[in-house]
Amino acid sequence: MGANTSQVSDLCENQSLRTLIGTESISENDPFWNQLISFTFISPTSRGDSKLLEEAVIPLAKILIENNPRTGNFGALVRIFLGRTKELKISTECQDQLFIWQAHNALFMIRCLLKVFISEMTEEELHLQFSYQERAPGSCDTGSEDLLEELMCNLVHLVVEVPLLDITYSILFEAVTTMLVLLSYQLFHKEMLRDGLIYQYLIKGRCVSLTSGLVKTLLYNFIRQEKCPPPATHIFEQQSDGGGLLYGLASGVASGLWSVFTLGGAGSKPGLEQEQNPLPLSNQSLLLLLVLANLTDGPNDCPNPYRQAVTCFKNTQDTSSIPTEQHHTFQINFNSLYTALCEQQRSDQATLLLYTLLHQNTNMRTYMLSRTDMENLVVPILEILYHVEDRNSHHVYMALIILLILTEDDTFNRSIHEVVLKNITWYSERQLTEISLGSLLILVVIRTIQFNMTRTRDKYLHTNCLAALANMSAQFRCLHQYAAQRIISLFALLSKKHNKVLEQATQSLRGPRGADDSSVLPDYAQDLNVIEEVIRMMLEIINSCLSNSLHHNPNLVYALLYKRELFEQFRTHPSFQDIMQNLDTVIGFFSQRLEAAGTDLSVERVQEVIMKGAQALPKDRLKKFPELKFKYVEEDQPEDFFIPYVWSLVFNSGVGLHWSPTNIQLFSMDSG
Repeated sequence: MGANTSQVSDLCENQSLRTLIGTESISENDPFWNQLISFTFISPTSRGDSKLLEEAVIPLAKILIENNPRTGNFGALVRIFLGRTKELKISTECQDQLFIWQAHNALFMIRCLLKVFISEMTEEELHLQFSYQERAPGSCDTGSEDLLEELMCNLVHLVVEVPLLDITYSILFEAVTTMLVLLSYQLFHKEMLRDGLIYQYLIKGRCVSLTSGLVKTLLYNFIRQEKCPPPATHIFEQQSDGGGLLYGLASGVASGLWSVFTLGGAGSKPGLEQEQNPLPLSNQSLLLLLVLANLTDGPNDCPNPYRQAVTCFKNTQDTSSIPTEQHHTFQINFNSLYTALCEQQRSDQATLLLYTLLHQNTNMRTYMLSRTDMENLVVPILEILYHVEDRNSHHVYMALIILLILTEDDTFNRSIHEVVLKNITWYSERQLTEISLGSLLILVVIRTIQFNMTRTRDKYLHTNCLAALANMSAQFRCLHQYAAQRIISLFALLSKKHNKVLEQATQSLRGPRGADDSSVLPDYAQDLNVIEEVIRMMLEIINSCLSNSLHHNPNLVYALLYKRELFEQFRTHPSFQDIMQNLDTVIGFFSQRLEAAGTDLSVERVQEVIMKGAQALPKDRLKKFPELKFKYVEEDQPEDFFIPYVWSLVFNSGVGLHWSPTNIQLFSMDSG
């Protein structure tokens, strides 16, 4: 933020803020409020700026917590904001920037204070802070108004009803961010929150009627990917002498103190913040959508309405009537959503949204699988897996499960071998000038398995990788020579590892064992069992391809013959005897034909013999095995995984939000 960052410390001395948090009540009709919310700034978007601001706000907020029961000034500030939002839609239509600007500033102040309140008090205590009014000291509002619910509903209305324009971008961003802050109680609890005031407002309260509108708007914010407009379009220039603001606002007491926090504006290097967070509203909307969709279901059969909305929305092109039993449904442009999903897969949250839609929204899944340009979606997912070293484990899991869900569909498994890709620049092990999407998928999944074997040794990762390969295996077509080689190379690696563990287990049996060695043998037995399970699965995958599409895959037969000695040791192994019969048949059949063709055969001649042999091999020579099919099933209580994951994304990726790591209870700082 440059030399101006020191200005943030001036907040504590600012007279208007001192009056707000002080011991005197301020009437809602007092001109003070107009002065208080007339400052020029754009809220911070970088973690560093947010931390500086929070550190400056904390002491002010703590004084307000102490004095607010007597003054009710916080409630008054909220009512000032609510009063202005009633005319926001009209202000937008009239291009009344001044009105929007002041409403935004009021909401920004509320959000900054709320963030400290939430880290300092329970929901019940927060509710009290909203209820205090300027009556007798310490008295509460005995009326029917619930100001906290009023604020939450108002924010939902604002997001749904105010159109996204340059002049409204900041206040819409602030509304979405404030909703995230109100929901952030979950960060400070290890257990999943299944109740509470804010939860009740969203699941059962007045906000529920706007569920489909809110989900639709948040999705469209993600789809539109609108960049933050330049400062000139939504803040007011100060006069050259620094005194007052345009529109003749008196003195503008707070202006200048906040202008340090600009997005590529005063006090920062031009464009730096925009490079870091070019799409703050899109990012924040997606995070809020994921938080809402992953709220737990309420007690007494009260399902999460936001998850219902996410799982049942339809395409705008779909003219069929919406079933009456489907609540909170709406229509959205699937083509635009698909395009945004394809473009944004570098972020965890976009991958998590893709997973959610594929897994839970049958309309969207059917649409995606019907696309003729699936490579636009699949290639970015493969790139995530390819760069597994640079990604967090949760992002890798999501990418892998997406592939597993896609491979449950036979049409997908066939069509990926018909899509030819050129020059995959990010694949560095070998230059791939031309390869089918199917072969590339196989290469990346095998590489993920090999990485996992040498580094993380995560059984869950192995299982899902092998399940995806198994689902595709019967539909393998025209495998690229390199993909066929890698399948056999993976088997060679597994075989080598199997032999090594077997040798270690044998040596431990022969050697002297002391009293402390009782756990050695079971460890080897477990390792051997896991490796043999993986070897069995690889043999089943190769067998499935040979049984169903041998004549389409001469490169796999070639690679199999070239490394035929690898399979010798498993021929008589009790765990593999049945599955080895077909491989023996294929190896024996083609070996005989190659011997008959003569010696010193060229690669081209060998391939020719294989091609002709593939047509000649009687299908009844190969034993039939059950079709390999695996289906992804979410584990029991998925919220135990997804709620901490979503909030870790908010913690790490929320624009302009900083939480002290020491206060976080929901997840450990090194998770994911």
